[in-house]
Amino acid sequence: MALADALGNLVRFVLLPGQRHDSIGVEPLITGIEFAALIGDKAFDNNAVRAELNERGALAVIPSKDNRKAPIPHDADMYKWRHLIENCFQRLKEFRRIATRYDKTDTSFAAAIHLVAAFLALQ
Repeated sequence: MALADALGNLVRFVLLPGQRHDSIGVEPLITGIEFAALIGDKAFDNNAVRAELNERGALAVIPSKDNRKAPIPHDADMYKWRHLIENCFQRLKEFRRIATRYDKTDTSFAAAIHLVAAFLALQ
């Protein structure tokens, strides 16, 4: 799970176990960072994330899940910018070591992501 800035550069990331839901990684990602809006996909549509963003005064640009009884509207034009995080993942995965996760430990995999993200930021 990752957080990208408005230019699509990696800001912060959290490694989660494969069987865990992405929404548990939101809190460590946004702690200590100020932002006006958080753009996320339907996986982040839960009341806890929306309440946290509301407390911070940040706009939640998250489409509602299909099973939500009362859909919450979102800014569709702003949501189009979500492709920046996808572009960030694509740029990281251009490096085979990241795409195939050769590293056996989370520490070495995280180090590889930091290294590649720094390299990409310098380009």
